[in-house]
Amino acid sequence: MPPASDPALHRKGLLITAIGGLSLSFDIPLIRLSDGEVWSVLATRSIATFVVALLAWSVVRFALGKRMALIPGPIGLLIGILYGINSLTFMLAVFNTSTANVVFILAFTSMFAAILSWIFLGERPSNATLLTMGAMVAGVALIVHDGLESGNFFGDAMAACSAFLLASAITLSRHTRLDMGFVPLVTAIFPGIAALLLLPEAGFQIAHPGFILFNGLIMIPLAFFCLATGPRFLSAPEVGMFYLLETVLAPIWVWIVFSETPTTQTLIGGSILILALLAHSIWQMRSKARAAREDDAAAEFPFTG
Repeated sequence: MPPASDPALHRKGLLITAIGGLSLSFDIPLIRLSDGEVWSVLATRSIATFVVALLAWSVVRFALGKRMALIPGPIGLLIGILYGINSLTFMLAVFNTSTANVVFILAFTSMFAAILSWIFLGERPSNATLLTMGAMVAGVALIVHDGLESGNFFGDAMAACSAFLLASAITLSRHTRLDMGFVPLVTAIFPGIAALLLLPEAGFQIAHPGFILFNGLIMIPLAFFCLATGPRFLSAPEVGMFYLLETVLAPIWVWIVFSETPTTQTLIGGSILILALLAHSIWQMRSKARAAREDDAAAEFPFTG
């Protein structure tokens, strides 16, 4: 039975995935609230996430008796390294450009994934997806051009690298079809160790460590768990829409807490990104619903036509 065919399961999926997207939207504000040096923050956040991953895996493995690999083979390790480098570039982006620029550019992840799937998996995007990609390129170009003018090009470039690395990890995961649920959490230890080696001579420098510990121990694991569980109850396009909560809400939280107002050009570029993604997601959901109805009709009347 398709996940969306049961209204109760569909509502459950909407709730779980909404919690995940909402949790993820607090990532950057909590990083900013911790008020720390970049390597100190990265080390604390990454190691805290790694500890939670080990605890969760231990519960699954020993308390529940379910066999589940932390890192499934060499391809899992490669995917984990991509996630780890992504954590590094993401943190550099947060510390070197505005929150709005980071989340708007990260919204390009889905389009990077479509391009990589086309090149390496032979999954040609639909014409609607290609049109959406064109609109998103225009939106990102506006944001990056604004970053050039404001001197934030390095941060914008790191955000773009982060989007590409995340898309690469997703594409490889789709290709292997293995369970990679713990991989992004466990391999957080890689950027954590790298950050420890790059700490300043004075050691950890975080004015409010409680914020980043709360982020690494609770919010990030909760976000990844819920967003990974969502596809059990919702279609992929529906789950993808909830990733947009970070794009929409993170700049709002930062504006409320830090009075950091995005520039007009960034807002225009971000609006183009959000509208393009929303339009594409809605189109995908309607197309899948129409295809499902046609399949049901064909199953009910197999000898007509």
